[in-house]
Amino acid sequence: MQEQILALSKEVSDLATMKVSEIQNVMRTTKILALNALIEAGRAGEYGKGFAVVAHEVSNISQRISDIASALNDSMADRIGALNDVGTQLIASQRCSRATDLALNMIEIIDRNLYERSCDVRWWATDSAMVAAASNPTPENCAFASKRLGVILDSYTVYLDLWVLDRQGNIIANGRPNRYPGLIGQNYAHAPWFGQALSTRDGTDFAVADISRESRLGNQSVATYATAIRAGGATDGAAQGVLAIFFDWENQSQTVVDQVRLTPEEKPRTRCLLIDAQHRIIAASKGSGYTLGDRYRLDIKRGEEQGAFVRADGTIVGYSLTPGYETYDGLGWYGIIEQASVLSHGHANGNDHPSAWLPHAAQ
Repeated sequence: MQEQILALSKEVSDLATMKVSEIQNVMRTTKILALNALIEAGRAGEYGKGFAVVAHEVSNISQRISDIASALNDSMADRIGALNDVGTQLIASQRCSRATDLALNMIEIIDRNLYERSCDVRWWATDSAMVAAASNPTPENCAFASKRLGVILDSYTVYLDLWVLDRQGNIIANGRPNRYPGLIGQNYAHAPWFGQALSTRDGTDFAVADISRESRLGNQSVATYATAIRAGGATDGAAQGVLAIFFDWENQSQTVVDQVRLTPEEKPRTRCLLIDAQHRIIAASKGSGYTLGDRYRLDIKRGEEQGAFVRADGTIVGYSLTPGYETYDGLGWYGIIEQASVLSHGHANGNDHPSAWLPHAAQ
């Protein structure tokens, strides 16, 4: 609607300018005719005096009309300029609000997805096969736990692998031994998520790590969730070991940022990003020009939850801090929506491909 108002405003301005110009052209012609009439009246002597008076009046009227046309042109220009300013502000406000809403929606989808991961790890840690392997890691118990993890992975394709570790941090079972061989016996006691999981207060608690690349899972980006496997599978049972699950972050997050609900007009000039609490880019829509792991410059106060601002080049940046979901508090991540202005994004020169973006320098 605001774009239509601006388009109509421009049409009115162009039409008014054209018509005022036509009036002034007619008045110039009229003044020339009046001047010629005065000259002829002078040549006619006494007989031309009355005609000279009429010629003078015609000249005066044409000058007055010309002055009125000029004043009208100036007034129209001022008012149409003010109307354009109001329209531009309305459009910027609307686009800022939409960018903020899109950023919030995107980070909410991530939060709900990761909340489910936190539920998965707490649930599967109570599975009798995991409890048996952690409490009594015989070859038979560990083999059965691996088999059980494999069955889970057949249904939950969003995971790369699931591990059971003993209290010393040694992997004693994993769900995809054929895809990731040689994991049994590897020690992860040094991993922060392992110590945090082993120290959880009870079965309702869990540990989560920042997005990282796991060398033993093909160096792929993962979101790691872990919790203690407790005696008897009881919520208040003693910690016997740890269950760690590795969410396929790279593929799943890419789907989220690539499927933000943008209009066909918005898509070529919009970039969708996820950044962590340190403002590192952890996901970016295809063709964005950003590199994962680079630090993103978000020009806001620390902890500011959501909003939008406009850069000097007209780019709108909408942002939203993770609100968390249910028992998942989030990790201080932000959803970011960048939208280039229509004029600056190459529509004037026909370039409408996302690669036309020039990345905002990361600091």
